[in-house]
Amino acid sequence: MCLISSASPVGRGADLLSEGQSRGRCGEGEERRRLMGVRVAGAWSWAAASLALALAGVGLAGSEAAADTLEWALVQAYQNNPSLNAQRAALRATDENVPQALSGYRPKVSVTAQGGYNYTNAVQQLPVGGVVTNIPFAETFLSRSVAATGTYTLFNGFQTANRTRQAESQVDGARETLRVTEQQVLLDAATAYMNLLRDQAILDLNRRNVEVLTEQLKQTRDRFNVGEVTRTDVAQAESRLAAGRSSLLGAQSNYVTSQANYRRVIGVDPGRLAPGTPVDRLSPSVLAKAISEGQTRSPSVLAAMYGVDVAVLAVKISEGALYPNLTLTASASQGSYPAFEVAKQTAASVLGALTVPIYQGGAEYSAIRQSKETLGQQRLNLDINRDQARATVVQSWGQLDAAKAQIEATTAQVNAAEIALNGVREEARVGQRTTLDVLNAQQELVNARVALVTAQHDRVVASYTLLAAVGGLSMPRLGLDVLIYDPQVHYQQVRDAWIGVRNPDGR
Repeated sequence: MCLISSASPVGRGADLLSEGQSRGRCGEGEERRRLMGVRVAGAWSWAAASLALALAGVGLAGSEAAADTLEWALVQAYQNNPSLNAQRAALRATDENVPQALSGYRPKVSVTAQGGYNYTNAVQQLPVGGVVTNIPFAETFLSRSVAATGTYTLFNGFQTANRTRQAESQVDGARETLRVTEQQVLLDAATAYMNLLRDQAILDLNRRNVEVLTEQLKQTRDRFNVGEVTRTDVAQAESRLAAGRSSLLGAQSNYVTSQANYRRVIGVDPGRLAPGTPVDRLSPSVLAKAISEGQTRSPSVLAAMYGVDVAVLAVKISEGALYPNLTLTASASQGSYPAFEVAKQTAASVLGALTVPIYQGGAEYSAIRQSKETLGQQRLNLDINRDQARATVVQSWGQLDAAKAQIEATTAQVNAAEIALNGVREEARVGQRTTLDVLNAQQELVNARVALVTAQHDRVVASYTLLAAVGGLSMPRLGLDVLIYDPQVHYQQVRDAWIGVRNPDGR
């Protein structure tokens, strides 16, 4: 989309000489003013052309440097943005909740080895000659033993199954949270790109405006020197130039700020920017459908739905503490001199243990009540997110419609301001307008062009905002050529891993 069309020259000059004045007295001055007027009009024409090139991103034929596009900026943000990469790492950490929950289905095996010196000092009663006699003795011996124990939970009130389902819901919720971050990063990238494009165009407008006002002031002073205008006209031109320079400094500050924000969000320094393209085609065509998609497909809503699932399973896990617990334990041990006068001992056992909770102080009941309150909270959060999604869609829809209408209105405003400035200059030439009239007409044209630039910026940003509101701002939906991050890959790599401390990426 070409954000602004090339405008016609603003005027043919700023010759304010009245036709009623003596041409003989000011013949030389008139020629000088005519040339100055051509330069002023030329500066405005150059301003219009520069604005068109800045916003449209049109390069000269054979230009070596390719312009950065909005799509390219989105790809860079998708790959480099630290907030997005941090959220991906958080999702990978959440993936580990599933194998941790699945560990409840697996046996727990431990091996114990011990060894050391033992000292025994005792008095033993033995019959000696028909008389029981106390015989003291002391012994030091080295004992060694190895034991292995395996424990397997047969039943724990379905807590393992519920913890597994809860962990899977947490993963699903974390994926939607990643989508929230991804949409926000892409929206921030589109906004940063369009902000920089807008501020670059406004800076160029203000720079050219200062050039025109400088030329206007020079011309007004020349006319004052030959007695054609008063000191008031010169003061008015000086005041307007000072105001133009102030606006230029403000535009430069905004441009520098937008450059820094572009670098922060997108991760690379900006180059020459091409025009941004709205994405209306990817959003629903009617408001009712947009609201429906926003309330059902928005990642914030989906994350809240998984939050309800997690809370439901938390209640079941808490209730599982009231159920009996059945475990199977197998152990085997072998020892050398495990006790005095025992040279070797081997033992093995397989035992089942059933534990029925009766009363443990009431903590389990409190945990169940607490989980139910948390569940109620999560359901209310889901309602809040649905309402928020609806409000965001309606707001974005209104902003997009307003931006479209503003473009039409400001385009008409720019065209009218150009015609008005040309007319004011022609009237000033014959003495029907003052210097202030010309300055006001020039300022109105600048304001109209700034308004048009802002409206075109808002048009593109609003289209991305609406697409994010309906849950469709993603790289696959945009159809950009980039390697899509697939969270399923890491999940499958770690889900059934029984052992290992290295991450799938080798760390």
